[in-house]
Amino acid sequence: MLLRTLTALVFFGFPAHADVWSFGTPSGNIECIVGEGFNGSDIECTIYKRNQRAKVSALAACPTSRGITFFMQERGGVQGACTAPGARAIGTQRVAEYNVEGKFGGFTCYSATSGLQCRNLDGHGFHLSRNNQQVF
Repeated sequence: MLLRTLTALVFFGFPAHADVWSFGTPSGNIECIVGEGFNGSDIECTIYKRNQRAKVSALAACPTSRGITFFMQERGGVQGACTAPGARAIGTQRVAEYNVEGKFGGFTCYSATSGLQCRNLDGHGFHLSRNNQQVF
């Protein structure tokens, strides 16, 4: 995807000029990659350690020993996948402190001790925490 400069990155304190960047929660258990291009923005977030099975029927069979990744664009629904055993991203660039909401690209995300919730322009989104992985 051809990428262009992100317009609003105040929320997580990211550099003003970025095409693809990442952030994670303070626990290090959730990592996200965000990109913005000519066709809009997208976000992909992965939770690595989970205590319960996902509340998404298509992912309910994913063992708790594996992570779950949710992907969405700024418009449309959410897609999910069970991660490969031992899969881990290369590490995040920034930390989204708890109790902070951010708006960037076509998304609004809220980081809290209860988990990370992200929503797109259509109101679709996901919630990730050790005890709850769901889409809406």
